[in-house]
Amino acid sequence: MNIKSDKRMSLSDAVSRFVSDGAHISIGGFTINRNPMAAVYEIIRQRKRHLHLYAHSNGQGVDELIGAGCVDQLEIAYAGSGRFASTCIRFRKAVESGQLPVEDYTNYQMTLRFMAGAMGVPFLPTRSSLGSDIANRWGFSETARQADPRVPDRKLVIMDNPFPGWCDTDRVVLVPAINPDVTIIHLQAADRQGTARINGLPFADVEQAKAARHLIVTCETLVDDDLLRGAPERNQIPFFNVDAVVPVPMGAWPTACYRHYDYDPTRLYQYRDAALDDDRYQAYLEEEVFSSHTHEEMLARIDDRQLEKIKADPRTGYAVGLDRR
Repeated sequence: MNIKSDKRMSLSDAVSRFVSDGAHISIGGFTINRNPMAAVYEIIRQRKRHLHLYAHSNGQGVDELIGAGCVDQLEIAYAGSGRFASTCIRFRKAVESGQLPVEDYTNYQMTLRFMAGAMGVPFLPTRSSLGSDIANRWGFSETARQADPRVPDRKLVIMDNPFPGWCDTDRVVLVPAINPDVTIIHLQAADRQGTARINGLPFADVEQAKAARHLIVTCETLVDDDLLRGAPERNQIPFFNVDAVVPVPMGAWPTACYRHYDYDPTRLYQYRDAALDDDRYQAYLEEEVFSSHTHEEMLARIDDRQLEKIKADPRTGYAVGLDRR
């Protein structure tokens, strides 16, 4: 339990301290919503390597980490960025070339795996994936499993229902818990001690946060302690789960952060075009990521009119009239 009263630190310090080469890390968000992109770019800038990455159904964050050569193994339910890439481009290239071993689960199974980690139990049961190739096809070799004690010996276990008569199923699937070395999530508001609030859909971020040994929270707004205490039922992340609080306005850009800004279609199309070609992608990394020392510096290069277009409408929480084509 981390009860330090002030956990604010720079993003550079947080990544340097908690994300080491070879670490097992988890990132929050869903497809192109609330990816912790500022942290992703900082991991890339610090040239972290040999990461074992977990995600639920992520898009931009996963793709950029893979494309930058940070990730050696991936466990995920879905890697896609909606209309911009139904399957993440650098992810797909890495898998098809044999460079990236992937263990795939259903969306529900990944949620259960993080939940098991948060609960402190070794597995949770489900019926999800029975009769599918997800149960039959395993992405990690036996050698890879033996090489890392944090990777379970088996992807999953199918067993006879030990309580026949209590539900209409003969078999159940046991999925192993996930306990990342560090989880990184981006959300709307946090205080200096780490109490944090997600507005809108939480996806699997809460389970991911509570399953991790360490938790970095990046937030749009750093608020006074009393503000969050005034409505404690709306706070999903308790302070004692959090190790670092990093205020980063627009820290999910170019993905969306509900009630602050929408996803940036211009940037995501630009990224897609670069990601499709190896040379253009390397140029993108050099020109857009490595040449910027901070997320703020990266954003400063974007036309203000483009950022104004994705600003969230106060009533709906999304950008009204945004051309998403």
